[in-house]
Amino acid sequence: MIEAYLRKLRARDSVSAGEEEAIRSLFSEERDVPSDKTVIRAGERLNISLLLVEGLLCRYKDLRDGSRQISELHVPGDFADLHGFTLKRLDHSVMTLTRCRIAVAPHDRIQAVTTEHPHLARLFWLTTNIDAAIHREWVLSLGRRSAISRMAHLFCELRERLAVVGLADESGFALALTQTDLAECMGLTAVHVNRTLRELRERGLVEFRSRRVTILDLAGLRRIAEFDPGYLNLEPEPR
Repeated sequence: MIEAYLRKLRARDSVSAGEEEAIRSLFSEERDVPSDKTVIRAGERLNISLLLVEGLLCRYKDLRDGSRQISELHVPGDFADLHGFTLKRLDHSVMTLTRCRIAVAPHDRIQAVTTEHPHLARLFWLTTNIDAAIHREWVLSLGRRSAISRMAHLFCELRERLAVVGLADESGFALALTQTDLAECMGLTAVHVNRTLRELRERGLVEFRSRRVTILDLAGLRRIAEFDPGYLNLEPEPR
């Protein structure tokens, strides 16, 4: 159920057998959720946190006119709302972009595990810090990167994050998103996304078709994105 999450933690630090058992004890159930369903609404009181097992989730904020800005994508092995354990309410919503399987961690269980295992408490804190770092990169993209650099950076980031859990390699990865979804990630119109994808393809960098990103020139894609994966903290550090 949580193998991807364990892989993500172990990419950054050690997890003992006892800690793994404690992590497995966090979850009370799994839920299958259809696509395009909001699973957490901004402002609602929370007593659980959700771990994504399969599929794609997003965090988003919207306006009264129905326009929506996606502020982060979540891939298998991500806690979508671990920060909800301390906040108890989110200022944004979380929704499925594809059919998803989600593991439910009641907050009382998280409280018990973090009290008994301070090292795990630090690891959980680390993952929320990485979420914040991802968010800052997205802000930089929205504010300063060109459309083609923005798209290239998103593809580079997703490749790194999916590779950690065995869902990507240098040739690419599956990505069951529409051009409208990509537009809402990058603050562009769907028409602009289409033009940008075409430009990436014509430059021989990447193709996006049939729900798959095929990377044709990874080094070139990283150059145009000015991509530095350091913010993802994928190397183990002494803690």
